[in-house]
Amino acid sequence: MHTGEAAITALNEPGRSPERPAWQAVFSMSLGVFGLVTAEFLPASLLTPMAADLKVTEGVAGQAVTATAAVALITSLLIATATRRIDRRHVLLAFSMLLIASNLLVAFAPSLPALLLGRVLLGIAIGGFWTMSAATAMRLVPEHMIPRALSIMFSGVSAATIVAAPVGSYLGGLIGWRNVFLLATALGVLALLWQLATLPRMAPSGHTRLGTLLDVLKRPGIGWGMFAVILVFTGHFAFFTYLRPFLETVTGVGVNALSAILLGFGVANFIGTSAAGFMLERNLRLTLALMPLLMGTLGLGLAASGSAPYADSAMVALWGFAFGTVPVGWSTWITRNVPDEAESAGGLIVAAVQLAIALGAAAGGAVFDLSGALGVFTGSGLTLLIATVLVLLGLRPRRAAVPA
Repeated sequence: MHTGEAAITALNEPGRSPERPAWQAVFSMSLGVFGLVTAEFLPASLLTPMAADLKVTEGVAGQAVTATAAVALITSLLIATATRRIDRRHVLLAFSMLLIASNLLVAFAPSLPALLLGRVLLGIAIGGFWTMSAATAMRLVPEHMIPRALSIMFSGVSAATIVAAPVGSYLGGLIGWRNVFLLATALGVLALLWQLATLPRMAPSGHTRLGTLLDVLKRPGIGWGMFAVILVFTGHFAFFTYLRPFLETVTGVGVNALSAILLGFGVANFIGTSAAGFMLERNLRLTLALMPLLMGTLGLGLAASGSAPYADSAMVALWGFAFGTVPVGWSTWITRNVPDEAESAGGLIVAAVQLAIALGAAAGGAVFDLSGALGVFTGSGLTLLIATVLVLLGLRPRRAAVPA
């Protein structure tokens, strides 16, 4: 048995950190994340052939993405309560099984309803995993290594962001969209096998209930932090949703340059995620404040720069780097401030992020119709600067007391 696993297998008290890190388990979780996010992004790159094969419009086929997001939101709020008496190892393994089942259902779907059923299963897995990611990191590595462990886990997201869409589109043209989902199934099987070999037993707390969500929100600084989370992610997704029209209409780049800039964003995002653990271990609050400050400044800089392709490319890449630290940072913040209810608090963050995605896209769309991409980037930048002020004023560099 791996030494890290052996150290945690005997750990049956939630909230305690192991003496030795179980890095193999952490890496197996990262592969699971890569599989989940890849499956989530695949319809975006395969939408046209999927719609043609299922004999529906692309708009209708796009509901595969909507269904996943909606179910992920609901799951994030309910999963900790629904599974409160189940060993966390079994719950996490179940998410990987749902990923496999989802990809198989989609690959062999004879109709849109069957495909949507598969995407619902994926939504449960995604919402459940993100809810438990921070709490799981607490159970796999010593406390001072939690930011590093979360950085490794979230690197799976950045890798999937870079790889899933272009590779999915390319392979779809070679082997067909159904076979692409079969390849994603194989990835899920590999993650499941690795997790079976490395994830230790993690006893459930047995105390989580729906009211726990409200109890957590009432703790000092938590509601303030959740509001900051909503603002940071709203600002980011307003920016990211309308990045392409900005680059095309304001910066004036062509298709090849656009692809290069987006690739630069993805690579920088991966680097930021990888570096997040190093920064957060040294100063969590400063990192949480500096990243939205940098993003907000970049948003206003992009709005003011006009047609400056090289400068815009550099600023977009810097934004990608800064945002790479954000999910890791807020997950780390939860482990330090709500160590006894990290799953419920993690569910609140997932719900806040899902709400922010909707707000960012909706508000950005309204502003875009009124004042174009420049207005969106200005609003996004101001929102992120407000979030910076909230972090500095509302988040104290101390650990919240754990209720008796």
